Amino acid sequence: MALENEDYQLDMNNIPKHIAFIMDGNRTWARAHHKPKYFGHHEGTKAIRRVALEANKLGVKAMTVYAFSTENFKREANEVNYIFKLPEEFFSKYIKELIDNNVQILTIGHLELAPESTQKIIKRAIDDTKNNTGLKLVFAFIYGGRDEIVYATKRIAQEVKENKLAIDDINEEVFESHLMTANLPPVDLMIRSSGEVRLSNFLLWQLSYAEFIFDDTLWPDFDENVLHRDIYIYQQRSRRFGGGK
Repeated sequence: MALENEDYQLDMNNIPKHIAFIMDGNRTWARAHHKPKYFGHHEGTKAIRRVALEANKLGVKAMTVYAFSTENFKREANEVNYIFKLPEEFFSKYIKELIDNNVQILTIGHLELAPESTQKIIKRAIDDTKNNTGLKLVFAFIYGGRDEIVYATKRIAQEVKENKLAIDDINEEVFESHLMTANLPPVDLMIRSSGEVRLSNFLLWQLSYAEFIFDDTLWPDFDENVLHRDIYIYQQRSRRFGGGK
């Protein structure tokens, strides 16, 4: 879908508090530009920076990006190893700018399964931005939605076993408080780039009442204008959460 440079008039009183992104299309972008597929991931990091800084300016409270899924280990080893090196590239270039813009870095998933060098880089970025109060930029890294639900269930079961929680006290709020996203606002908007129409095991609990936009734009081409357009589309919808108007 071709984009025009339009000035989308956004309602600043209706900005989604939490936007989740499935950053799809990096490899397709690379093929289209006759580049190695890894180069698409490299260009995709630039889109993360652009979108995060603009989301922060708009007043978005949290932005979660699907950086590496639990299933991505099935990809070729060279590609997996390259992706694990991207955090160093990303933060070495952009951490000062993110700090200057009051962005806080967080992760969900199983960072402990990443190479130690990757863990150190991400943990350093988290520590360097821990006092920032602007946008929470959350990297879903070695993350899977089903895995997260099992993770929360195990935590609750352990508390029941230790008599810290009664079974009759378990409800949706209690379950949600044991998820990896417990300290984040509910997801208002999920955007998947490249035109693919599926969730791919991403934030399965959190997306129950989120608005979905499946955008044809390849992730490396995602910019401020595309973000404005998708937020504008979001603002035209009526969110009823199962109730009437």
